[in-house]
Amino acid sequence: MAGWREVVIEVGREEAEPWSDALIEAGALSVQADDADAESPDEQPLYGEPGMPAAQPSTVPGWNRTVLSALIEETDDPAALLQAAADALGRAAPAALQVRTVADRDWVALTQSQFDPIDIGERLVITPSWHTSDSGRIAIVLDPGLAFGTGSHPTTQLCLQWLERSMPAGARIIDYGCGSGILAIAAARLGAREVVGIDIDPQALIATRDNALRNQVAVTVQGSDAPAPAPAQVVVANILSSPLKLLAPVLIDLVQPGGHLVLSGVLERQIDEVAQAYGPRMMLHTDAVAEGWACLVGIKA
Repeated sequence: MAGWREVVIEVGREEAEPWSDALIEAGALSVQADDADAESPDEQPLYGEPGMPAAQPSTVPGWNRTVLSALIEETDDPAALLQAAADALGRAAPAALQVRTVADRDWVALTQSQFDPIDIGERLVITPSWHTSDSGRIAIVLDPGLAFGTGSHPTTQLCLQWLERSMPAGARIIDYGCGSGILAIAAARLGAREVVGIDIDPQALIATRDNALRNQVAVTVQGSDAPAPAPAQVVVANILSSPLKLLAPVLIDLVQPGGHLVLSGVLERQIDEVAQAYGPRMMLHTDAVAEGWACLVGIKA
């Protein structure tokens, strides 16, 4: 059975992208880039965690020192690969920091092992298709895919908890920015009489449609450029603060008088600015927070 090896080199920030491209052109199957200073005081976070700023921007993205790991066939010559990449760049070939064997594994099983069922609130469980759930909870079968929403992110869980706890029985629901369809499917499984999923991404519409069929529920899907559906008793939008602020007039109009608007994807430090974008037509309050993220809820007058 054919195997693989990884050839590991270290380059500077400006060299990471050229070397990655050259290694691929020279025959590498893939190239992975990592911070050479990871797990040390010099580690550079490229993206800010909740409540923390990202690293200072640079004209060239990446880390000051980057480790590149090039995957090659077991029969390929690491030195020849590096020399071919160096020749293409017109530079001296670097010495490999490490050449290591990549053991053959059941990659499907390994990937699946990373996704276990997730209990939500008192009644829901999000489970991938390769697991069976006998917990007595309402199961939402959802496999990882191209669209956002596997149930693991705090913003998704906050919305699911609100739906389980507070969604009116037999309500009509709009899931704006439906992604994988997880919130739309949960609403349908919890007893909504009609559910509409809206997204700007065609892949998300496909994912929502396919996942709804898998869960044997009815969800109407449409692009965000389609005519607006009739206002609903509940509109839920799990996006991010900037689009939520821009979409305020649209989302408010989608809620019928007396209906609920449920927003997530908002960091705790962004609560006031998002709420301000919706007032006074929709007075939002903080329903719950988790891991630095907030769920905001309002009732339309």
